Amino acid sequence: MSNAVRKILLLTGAIFLTGGPLIAQQPAKAAPASSGVKLSGYLQARETWQKDVGLTSTLNRARLTAAGGVATDFTWRIQGEFRTGNVGTGKASVSLTDAYVRWKHRDLGLQAGQFKTPFTREYVTSLADLETADRSTVVDSLAPKRDIGVMGDYELRKKVTFYAGVFNGEGTNITGNRDSTVLAVARIAARPIREVSIGANIARYFGDSTRYGADISYEGPKVTLRGEFVAGARDELGGRKDHGWFGLAAFRPADEVQLFGKYEYFGRPQISDQQKNRAVTGGANLFLAGSAVRLTLEYISRKIGTPGERKGLLLTQLQVRY
Repeated sequence: MSNAVRKILLLTGAIFLTGGPLIAQQPAKAAPASSGVKLSGYLQARETWQKDVGLTSTLNRARLTAAGGVATDFTWRIQGEFRTGNVGTGKASVSLTDAYVRWKHRDLGLQAGQFKTPFTREYVTSLADLETADRSTVVDSLAPKRDIGVMGDYELRKKVTFYAGVFNGEGTNITGNRDSTVLAVARIAARPIREVSIGANIARYFGDSTRYGADISYEGPKVTLRGEFVAGARDELGGRKDHGWFGLAAFRPADEVQLFGKYEYFGRPQISDQQKNRAVTGGANLFLAGSAVRLTLEYISRKIGTPGERKGLLLTQLQVRY
């Protein structure tokens, strides 16, 4: 058994062992007969090649998720992750990503714990479901990530969903609020017709910065078109804002093949024009066993700075969902 798999199993076992007594204390009548534990997750094995760097192998992510119900209208989710990511020299780590309880009754939902903040469509979408192997630079840079807090959501006539949450603002697995300020995040997502979705979001780190963005997406049987804009302003700097956007187009000539292209831009003009980041990505997804097994072939051409030097990167990634 590999060290990666062993770490995931140890993490999940520890979660279940510590959570077991709490679940056992619930009255027997609180848990319906159908409240079994469901396991799921995905694994991404990646190879990259870049000039002057050579070939690099990474286990990009290995996730194991446990979810279930404990009472009428209540569900829970716990997820652990082993990852090396795409930082090259970074050491692999195992961490808790999701741990929350959710209550939902009709169109109203409430959840508390650690989970994704509702900011940008690309971030709230699982990496396993994105067309490209990685998220856009502007989303990775400006979107608030997972945090600990509470969130409510309300669905209006199956067409519009509102999200609003208050979080510590400290990030993943930081259980205290060190500066006594909070992060507030709100998002609205509308689907006027089945193929089209439109969204807007805003996040406020009180005493620090404000971030906002908007997105639009068309998903047809063969063609996908998607775009998103995100910006952020820091209170102490003022002036020009960090901002960026991306546009993506994908086409499925057959059920087993998806071709895609993407352009993205991210700039931090208040800091320096040398932070300017532009990238063009093109590639294909090959579905070897439906959505369960996917092979991604991708080429990224990126220029950083002004005038900057353009560098290319070849990427292949095998993803298995279970």
